[in-house]
Amino acid sequence: MFVVDSPIGPLGVTVAGDTVIKVRFGARPGPSAEHPAAAQLTEYFAGELTDFTVPFELRGGSEFERAVWAEIAKIPYGEMITYGAIATALGDPGAARAVGTACNHNPVPVIVPCHRVVGAGGKMVGFGGGLDRKRKLLELEARVALARAWG
Repeated sequence: MFVVDSPIGPLGVTVAGDTVIKVRFGARPGPSAEHPAAAQLTEYFAGELTDFTVPFELRGGSEFERAVWAEIAKIPYGEMITYGAIATALGDPGAARAVGTACNHNPVPVIVPCHRVVGAGGKMVGFGGGLDRKRKLLELEARVALARAWG
């Protein structure tokens, strides 16, 4: 594991070769690494990167959780979707709470952007990294998207 310093605190990143298999919030300060994931996360937090291209693997999880993570990975930069909309997309409109649980189990947050999933009406609810981190991630993306739109 190596650590990437970020505006939302240190992120612990575990890789298998070139593939990211885990991102953890609140990592203890530790060694950094010259790795594409470290570079891309740094660029993301600097507002220079909107699409991660570093390879990642979603290990573990139930079939439902893996389906949720696949849907989350499709959410465009700077946009949000509700837990209920993901549940509906997966064919189970009543599974919003289960979608929230799956988001909490996301092994590679930020890269698979579970912070872009919000409650009904855009309400800020639940996030494995804490609502303060979720808010900061969404604010970063909103600022960057707005700056790019206005040139």
